[in-house]
Amino acid sequence: MMTNRQQTMDRPILIVDDEPEILLAVDTCLRMAGMDNIITISDARDVIRQMERKIPCLMILDLNMPHINGGRLLKIVRKTYPRIPVIILTGDIDVDTAVKCMKIGAMDYVVKPVEEVRLLAAVKQALAYEDLKNKFHDSPASDLFSQIKNPTAFAHIITQDKKMHAVFHYIEAIAPSSQPVLVFGETGVGKELIGQSIHTLSKRKGKLVVINVAGLDDNVFSDTLFGHIQGAFTGAQKTRQGLIEQAAGGTLFLDEIGDLALTSQVKLLRLLQEREYLPLGSDKIKHSDARIITSTNLNLWALEKKGIFRKDLIYRLSTHTLTLPPLRERLLDLPLLLDRFICKAANELDKPVPDIPKTLIEQIETYPFKGNIRELKSMVYDAISRHREGPITANLFKALDTSGSGMEEKDHQSFSLPTLKEASRELVEKAMKQTGGNQSAAAGILGISQQALSKRLQKLKFEKNED
Repeated sequence: MMTNRQQTMDRPILIVDDEPEILLAVDTCLRMAGMDNIITISDARDVIRQMERKIPCLMILDLNMPHINGGRLLKIVRKTYPRIPVIILTGDIDVDTAVKCMKIGAMDYVVKPVEEVRLLAAVKQALAYEDLKNKFHDSPASDLFSQIKNPTAFAHIITQDKKMHAVFHYIEAIAPSSQPVLVFGETGVGKELIGQSIHTLSKRKGKLVVINVAGLDDNVFSDTLFGHIQGAFTGAQKTRQGLIEQAAGGTLFLDEIGDLALTSQVKLLRLLQEREYLPLGSDKIKHSDARIITSTNLNLWALEKKGIFRKDLIYRLSTHTLTLPPLRERLLDLPLLLDRFICKAANELDKPVPDIPKTLIEQIETYPFKGNIRELKSMVYDAISRHREGPITANLFKALDTSGSGMEEKDHQSFSLPTLKEASRELVEKAMKQTGGNQSAAAGILGISQQALSKRLQKLKFEKNED
């Protein structure tokens, strides 16, 4: 029996190797030595997600693996989990590489084929290293994340951030409630993902139904949400079930609630207060038991002061409220997200997964990410689509490319160009003027949908009121 067995009871030993026979050999060796809290992983891409669920006390890592090689994975682990000891598994020809890995943070290495005595000695030393168990409680996520009762409900959210883990705790507390939840957060922070977690933890038998209400006029909103009966209006040839009915016994997620028209707000308020609604053309009241979750990137109280959002609706929507931090406040998550998106993009585009140099991570950490995680994902997919060979570098990320910075500075001094926001406003105003205020015609000129144009016009109106 190993004297350090107690140290492996609360936190697992993680064995990562793409060869099933090696996984079995190492796993068997450790179990025979009295260590039974062991997790084996054959796909390196699953390592970070597993570590987010349960921080291991030790990682035994193979160097040569597909998708993400051991050296690169070690760098990622070291940046996010600096205190977890790592033992490298390597072939005879890779000893020099293993030594290099030790220089960047590996504690020891074991040559294949694995000798039991050598492996157990390395593991024992790692588990005894500077009272490791006590140090885990100082790691970034251990205090909060280890206390989450249902970590699988958040498995689709990649994070090691304390603020996010605090949000997870709050979600676990409010999930059983039938009352509305209002989710605040900038564009692209993952508000819909949070809605999925709330729905999962609520254990409601119905399904989660999601709708973006931005740009919907009152008729479209009412028809989409409440449905209509046959003959309710011209073209209504058959009865249509609304989304609120589809969400029966489940959850209705209304995204961009701050853009909802005032007339539609009245109907939503009645649904929340009375749990009643009327399909278009019907005089028969229907009842709903769906739980309502809404989200917005706007300040609803500022909208209320402008007279474009109802105060009583804010109160009804915000029985439970939570705010998601922007990506620029979650820098610990950047390497995790970057790696995940690079692997996913490379697989979808049928390209080899490139290495990530440290300089790229350092540059990305200074980028503001106004579009948050969604913007990072788009940047990565664009970069991978243009990547040819070697490590992925900053010049492949258009927003980070500073190769022409001197020329850009000179041009900026010579010309006065409008911002994208100003240019967009001018185009919309010119199109509306040219068509005499006809939104359909103006949308056709601009090459966008009428709903998209309606949303832009609402935002322009709000911005003018603020000015």
